[in-house]
Amino acid sequence: QVQLAESGGGLVQAGGSLTLSCAASGRTFESYVVGWFRQAPGKEREFVAGFSWSGSDTYYADSVKGRFTISRDNAKNTAYLQMNSLEPEGTAVYCCAARQGEVVHLPASLYKNWGQGTQVTVSS
Repeated sequence: QVQLAESGGGLVQAGGSLTLSCAASGRTFESYVVGWFRQAPGKEREFVAGFSWSGSDTYYADSVKGRFTISRDNAKNTAYLQMNSLEPEGTAVYCCAARQGEVVHLPASLYKNWGQGTQVTVSS
């Protein structure tokens, strides 16, 4: 099993940027897909973005296309979520999750490995 740990959350003004990190331990991300999810208070969990480590599949929610970018560092076994032009509606707890396979955009219940989450607060 891969263990995940997010970092990089914080408070940012609307229009600002943050980069979240998702570091894996226990095993490498090879053969996994990595997804970023967020959940705001009182709202359902939203699948924000994800990619297969092989590079065969990538997904961005319409709400973040053009503003968020996912990337990775193989040497560090870490995935990133670069968030630009942040909006107050982006205030949420952001979690990374992983599952073995190639298809990214699947229900959260199919992602078996989760980090603890990191809070992102966007002030207006």
